[in-house]
Amino acid sequence: MSATTRPTAVAGLFYPADAALLAVQVQALLENVHTTEGMRAPKALIVPHAGYSYSGAIAASAYARLRPLRGKVRRVVLLGPVHRVPVRGLAVPSVQAFASPMGEVLLDTTALAALADLPQVVVDDRCHAQEHALEVHLPFLQSALGEFKLVPLAVGDASAAQVAEVIERLWGGDETLIVVSSDLSHYLPYATAQSVDTDTARMILDLRGDLDYNQACGATPANGLLLAARHHGLQVELLDLRNSGDTSGDKSRVVGYAAFAFYEDENHDR
Repeated sequence: MSATTRPTAVAGLFYPADAALLAVQVQALLENVHTTEGMRAPKALIVPHAGYSYSGAIAASAYARLRPLRGKVRRVVLLGPVHRVPVRGLAVPSVQAFASPMGEVLLDTTALAALADLPQVVVDDRCHAQEHALEVHLPFLQSALGEFKLVPLAVGDASAAQVAEVIERLWGGDETLIVVSSDLSHYLPYATAQSVDTDTARMILDLRGDLDYNQACGATPANGLLLAARHHGLQVELLDLRNSGDTSGDKSRVVGYAAFAFYEDENHDR
């Protein structure tokens, strides 16, 4: 990582490294989602983070809901699990921006400074350097929202309450979107995965914040969001639920994917 910018780690692997090809692919995924006029704009999302050929369509089902928020959302709080380098608590990077083939995304340094007094928030560039769980969402967010500032949080060993405290600190108003990055079950036979993931989806719809890592690799940030969602009285909608057997064809050992949108009461204070 440079002193100011985190370079891409999985461009060319999880998604195209060429900006033009990437923009075309993301736009095609978004345009393939059926949306209606007057649809509600979400306050928060849970979206998968695999390669676009595996989970891109499922992620797009959530990101297509952001169209009414273009030009309104100015800050995205993005939380995802660590896959490569463990960390205690929630890690923020020291850089000023995250690179993307579609242009750099500046970090919200004011929001990051507002977290500095929380003991569960640490500065750690190592767990961000090669992590894909946050990076893969940037092209979707850039395509859907245009310009925004990012608060990237790599979530390691933390409690749901600790994650929820961070989310509450950054909750904001309509200018803030919260995104949790998580896949569901991993490497189960197709039919078993369908059953397990259906149960997991039901727990999320019930705002039950006791997911475990066999159900979702992003269980910790998801549980924190679910705790905050209960506190704020959010409503949740399942947008898509599939697995890699549906998108890649191999049903012997699959990974589950789902997309959820969380909505505030339409009469909430603005």
